[in-house]
Amino acid sequence: MIHRSKLAQIHIAKAQLGLSDDEYRAILARVAGVSSAKELTNRNVGAVLNEFQRLGWTPQPAKKAGRKAPRPPATRKRVMRKIEAMLTDAGRPWAYADGMAQHMFHVERVDWLDDDRLQRLMQAMIIDAKRQGRYPDDV
Repeated sequence: MIHRSKLAQIHIAKAQLGLSDDEYRAILARVAGVSSAKELTNRNVGAVLNEFQRLGWTPQPAKKAGRKAPRPPATRKRVMRKIEAMLTDAGRPWAYADGMAQHMFHVERVDWLDDDRLQRLMQAMIIDAKRQGRYPDDV
């Protein structure tokens, strides 16, 4: 049996292509040799999805994972903007900074750090950016 997300993709493709039930079942029988999507296996579900794509269905990209940016008090806003800029430059989500806070200070989220710890986290991110060549040395 296939994963529920794959089953959902198949039904979304059926709806977006405007296939009747008979057309849909004919495609399943022709491509995978089954009469229902629940009978699909992990081996043949890809063939069915590829056939739907060949017929003109375009899968929607997955929603971007992550959380909203923190809303810090005014005293920490400047440092948080700097951290956010470094995360964006590195192509990393806020979860990366949360992981650093957890690793460095045993605090789950960046926005829960006090001023001193937040400053130290920002310094660690600057060191990482310099190592990766993303931060100018003359700043």
